[in-house]
Amino acid sequence: MSMQKLVAIMARLRDPEGGCPWDREQTLDSIVPYTVEEVYEVADSIAEGDMQGLCDELGDLLFQVVFYSQIAREQGAFDFDDVSRGICEKMVRRHPHVFAGAEVADAEEQTREWERLKAAERDTRPGGDAGGHLDGIARALPALVRAGKLQKRAARAGFDWSHRSAVLDKVREELDELERELSGSQVSDQQVAEEMGDLLFSCVNLARHLGHDAESLLRDANSKFEKRFHRMEALLEDSGRSLEQSDLSLMDEAWNRVKREEKGNEHL
Repeated sequence: MSMQKLVAIMARLRDPEGGCPWDREQTLDSIVPYTVEEVYEVADSIAEGDMQGLCDELGDLLFQVVFYSQIAREQGAFDFDDVSRGICEKMVRRHPHVFAGAEVADAEEQTREWERLKAAERDTRPGGDAGGHLDGIARALPALVRAGKLQKRAARAGFDWSHRSAVLDKVREELDELERELSGSQVSDQQVAEEMGDLLFSCVNLARHLGHDAESLLRDANSKFEKRFHRMEALLEDSGRSLEQSDLSLMDEAWNRVKREEKGNEHL
């Protein structure tokens, strides 16, 4: 009942007669940035352990789905019922071990089967063909996420390092190539950028081989840096200096103190 009410609210907001001017002006393209923002706000709520915030953000994200569906309905393409029906059919189709009596040994085998079913679906789409192993990975994904997906898809096709030590060697190789480029007599910004990209790509690959998601690791690293930076500012202010009044040596001293504090707290 609540879902039907939400769909009705969205239709009312888009009503040419008496609807909301802002909502009426939106297009499929124009609301994409808001959708991306809502996804990250969901992730932030989860990271903060804020369940009430998560509930609110999931509502905002659901509203985005209804928004797209309403615009598509107005264009005669599909509506929310089609979206809901489609995902229900897809989930049943992709879980034959749950709904059709098939068997899988574990989550790893299920992941392989999931990807096999996805590939089969791509092959049977109207006008589609088998395509390449890397086809269908959205280009609009965050670069770290897309790098990981590209590497996983390539690995399932057999193109992968056999051991993490080889991946670590590759990271060192890419770092060496970047250092050589930077130390050359004529530094090419374009080549430096390319080598830096290769290094980042290799780091994503290393994270994958270590069993971690590179996007999550960098998000955590960002949070750690932010927390340490705020604490460094506080320490400098306690000593009677603002950040602008402190040189790099004072900042570094405060930064190292923050790290020592963290280590001390680990043993409490």
